[in-house]
Amino acid sequence: MSLIQNKKVYLNYEIQETFSAGVKLFGFEVKSLRKKQGSLEGAYIIARGNEAFLIGATIPPYQPSNTPENYDPTRNRKLLLTKKEIERLLSFEKQKGLTIVPISVYNKGVKIKIEIGVAKGKKKYDKRESIKKKDTERDLKRTLKRNINL
Repeated sequence: MSLIQNKKVYLNYEIQETFSAGVKLFGFEVKSLRKKQGSLEGAYIIARGNEAFLIGATIPPYQPSNTPENYDPTRNRKLLLTKKEIERLLSFEKQKGLTIVPISVYNKGVKIKIEIGVAKGKKKYDKRESIKKKDTERDLKRTLKRNINL
């Protein structure tokens, strides 16, 4: 079950490979995510050394009056990945034109996971093409539905 989605990621990027990672969070951040609060807009992932971090994601406090005074909603959060996955992300990061972006935050049992993707940015004409394709598929589904009901 997806808690938060990065809605523009499929419009702006072409996803080549996806990973699933755990996220190191505070308890009140987990509660906030379960209430579906937060945003992945403008967030990205970097791999430094043997660690990977989520940068730029906003997770507001669950109860603002009960959070610590020095809490930063856009702080860097450590991703929990295996060494092989981190090495793989490092190799993708070194390639020119590739970006590592968060796609969604979801529940897996009682744990909070994040789906990340290795993406290549789309050009303006590619974006137009994908919007046009989506519109034609929607129109096709409407006509098929209308013909079935007749």
